[in-house]
Amino acid sequence: MKIYTKKGDKGTTVLLTGERVAKNNPRIEAYGTVDELLSYIGLLRDMTEDLHTADMLLRIQDRLMAGASLLAAGKPVSGLPKLSEEDIRILEAEIDRMNTQIPPLHHFILPGGDTLSSHCHVARTICRRAERMAVAVVNPDDPGQTILLQYLNRLSDYLFVLARFFLYKNGKDETYWLSGG
Repeated sequence: MKIYTKKGDKGTTVLLTGERVAKNNPRIEAYGTVDELLSYIGLLRDMTEDLHTADMLLRIQDRLMAGASLLAAGKPVSGLPKLSEEDIRILEAEIDRMNTQIPPLHHFILPGGDTLSSHCHVARTICRRAERMAVAVVNPDDPGQTILLQYLNRLSDYLFVLARFFLYKNGKDETYWLSGG
């Protein structure tokens, strides 16, 4: 099977529903950004030596693929994987687990301090962009679609806490943003 089809050479692509749209269509931008996030999560997974976190990041990649397929369809298509409330609960449980191992947050922090932590912050900002782009194309009356927004929102929280977790695990200090001069 050839990887190239040449059908997109004029700037269009096909949604899972068969509809041909421009490659800068908001739906394509949304699932393209989820794909970018998925790739960055893969980088985080490759960088961590923590097996539990690596397994969690692999699960997140799987769930992001489900979210991307939802965006690529645009409307219900039978047989597509779905996100669930359980996926969100798993992220929340991981956030809570990590939060028990790090000091409470009393100030805004500046990203940095450790390469792995910094990469988590980059992934977090990509996640926030994916969420903003998904808002433009998700049907707010369809719980099967709005769950993606919830998942992306919680995932950005997870990535923020993961960044803090890696800093503390690696014995590094956070840089607090103390505005005032």
